[in-house]
Amino acid sequence: MQVFKFGGASVKDATAIKNIGTILQSYTSKPLLIVVSAMGKTTNALEKLAESYFNQRNDVHEIFEEVKNYHFEIIHQLFDQQHSVYDEVSNTFVEIDWIIEDEPVDEYDFIYDQIVSIGELVSSKIIGQYLNHIGLTTKWLDARSYIQTDNVYREAHINWDKTSELIQKDIPKILANGFAVTQGFIGNTSENFTTTLGREGSDYTAAIFASCLNAESVTVWKDVSGILNADPKLFDDCIKFDELSYEEAIEMTYYGATVIHPKTIKPLQNKHIPLYVKPFLAPHESGTVIREATIAISTPIIIVKNSQVLITLHTKDLAFVTENQVSDIFKAFADAYIKVNTLQISALTFSASFDFDENKFDRFKTLLSADLDLRYNTDLKLITIRHPNNEAIKKHVSGEIYLEERNRNTAHFVIKV
Repeated sequence: MQVFKFGGASVKDATAIKNIGTILQSYTSKPLLIVVSAMGKTTNALEKLAESYFNQRNDVHEIFEEVKNYHFEIIHQLFDQQHSVYDEVSNTFVEIDWIIEDEPVDEYDFIYDQIVSIGELVSSKIIGQYLNHIGLTTKWLDARSYIQTDNVYREAHINWDKTSELIQKDIPKILANGFAVTQGFIGNTSENFTTTLGREGSDYTAAIFASCLNAESVTVWKDVSGILNADPKLFDDCIKFDELSYEEAIEMTYYGATVIHPKTIKPLQNKHIPLYVKPFLAPHESGTVIREATIAISTPIIIVKNSQVLITLHTKDLAFVTENQVSDIFKAFADAYIKVNTLQISALTFSASFDFDENKFDRFKTLLSADLDLRYNTDLKLITIRHPNNEAIKKHVSGEIYLEERNRNTAHFVIKV
């Protein structure tokens, strides 16, 4: 069996959904599980809604109406007015109505997951109904019935034993009778609350299902021709890779290559499942395959990550930064759920850069030892060059460099925007 994942751009409007139907008509001979993201920029809109609701702003209902109208316009272009999908989607949106009719009492991350997860639920219901409408027998599955997590909201961790048990129990029998469509990005706690797996986590969901089902392959359908050596939105002379190793893909995604979610590769590598990245507008093109292989890369890979913060910690009495202090610093990172992108340690200072999240950063500052002074800069960007050469560095790195770090295969530059 195979697992397909369709992201927000591939389900952004009625034309895109019809294109999915055309693609899937060529794959009816094998069991197929389809994972879908929220439509277009819905996640962004629902994040804005969650923030406005939490802060009790006046635009909550206006934002919500825009989200609903966007989806119902797509439905109107795909179905007649009597189709049951109208009621299904309306009833799903009611879950947000129940939340926003009262003042917030829960923590923001919990509220975020309960609101933002609705995007995937609505998207999958529309797509599942459309596939049935065009004659592709499809069963809608609630991913929360299978993906079991802890209660770390917005960054939930998978309970692999329970998740694998639930997936293996039901889904193979379902796939024997047709397609199944489910949601990316979301899971469920033991208390039956919705969690999310991290921003852009639908790729990871596809990998979880594939790993538990011992799938033949995973295909992620994108709006690019495959995996490129740079973001085509930022650079004109991008080169497509026909194949990459799991190791290379992990390194690229860790430092911010957005074509694949960083957690996607490991579950596939564990089971030797290849990952294909293919263009949804040209489905017969080969795209890129990520697999277990030794593949020599000579082309520099350029990765740009914005919204970085660079901190520098130093002792107050000019004493050396000790191993115990470094241990305490990393514990503060872990307790604040911060992933470090770069770091340097000198005799007197500890410097690190990471993605700026105001809530996480505030928590990190409260966890630091009183023996350390903190300085920091925001509004920075991280440029990572895999397999660097002098020409690539000269071409892509300019401006004031706040931190530079190099090893055999990678160069990092934290730069003022």
